[in-house]
Amino acid sequence: MQLESFSTNLIKHILKTTRVISMKRTFKKLILSIALSMGTVGSISLINQTHAASATIDIQSVLQQERTWAGLQSKRLKVADIDWAYSEGGQVGKPTLMLVHGLAGSRDNWNRLARYLTPYYHVIIPDLPGQGDSKVTADFDYSIPNMTEKLRRFAEAAKIENGLHVAGHSMGGSIALLYAAQYPVDSKSLFLIDSAGVFKSANTPYLKDPTSLRNMIVSKPGDLDRLLKIATNIPPFIPKELKDSQEKLMISQSANTSKLVEQLILMSKVYTPDTFALAARSIDQPVLIAWGEKDQIINVEAATELKGLLKNAKDPIILKGVGHMPLLEQEQLLVKPYLDFLSTVK
Repeated sequence: MQLESFSTNLIKHILKTTRVISMKRTFKKLILSIALSMGTVGSISLINQTHAASATIDIQSVLQQERTWAGLQSKRLKVADIDWAYSEGGQVGKPTLMLVHGLAGSRDNWNRLARYLTPYYHVIIPDLPGQGDSKVTADFDYSIPNMTEKLRRFAEAAKIENGLHVAGHSMGGSIALLYAAQYPVDSKSLFLIDSAGVFKSANTPYLKDPTSLRNMIVSKPGDLDRLLKIATNIPPFIPKELKDSQEKLMISQSANTSKLVEQLILMSKVYTPDTFALAARSIDQPVLIAWGEKDQIINVEAATELKGLLKNAKDPIILKGVGHMPLLEQEQLLVKPYLDFLSTVK
């Protein structure tokens, strides 16, 4: 079922069956229903922060209910100069999955998929430094190697570093890959979803010329609509009030997003396809790869190239009709393949 038609039917059902006491209450219910059915999404997250200011939308309440729906609890952990926010769910003592979000995203990007994982696994989803609700100092180093090392320090402090199954989406995929390469003994498996990297098969504007990533920063009104069209194959329906609130939030955080983008641009100059291949070829762990067929940011051909670099990767799962954001567009297509994959990892 397409998200747009699902959301439209959901709205019609609410309007038809609910006796409205006030427009304000109805809108709050509508926001919650859509949030639970659609989830959140990376840099185009519908409700990916807890600081959104709106007279009619209690973003914090919506996020908290969404996490509860996914079997997650919100927690904090101070490690050195980083105040980490993270979600935790499932039973402690079961194998641990650490899920890593993408550029300008948050832990809540994973809620829809996490709902199917928490009954069987111990799930940890951190907000990366300076994103979501994780706090850092003004001079924090947003480079991929540094964030990977800080993620390791977080895992150690949370006492989950041993036997981790690591998953990452987009930029989070490059962090997950580097994590598995640097900490091979403690990483049991790797799941990469539309993963960032330096690919020979790159043929999108954002891979050919990474400086074009600057055009994806939401810095003025109207930018969110443009970004939605790029990042998803079928842009989801978002009520205007929620979209406006989210866009204002992203504009207010554009400085941090810019720092991240500049680090990705720098990485593209430092790393070539050959140096990226060296890191990938060092990974011995089992790897599952999934990719949106219509990804306009990291083209789908990169999935086959990435598979060829990894020693122990299964054939990529190509998600037909899906763009760069499977976690929003068709997360149900990831559930069975990932659970089946995990069941084979010793």
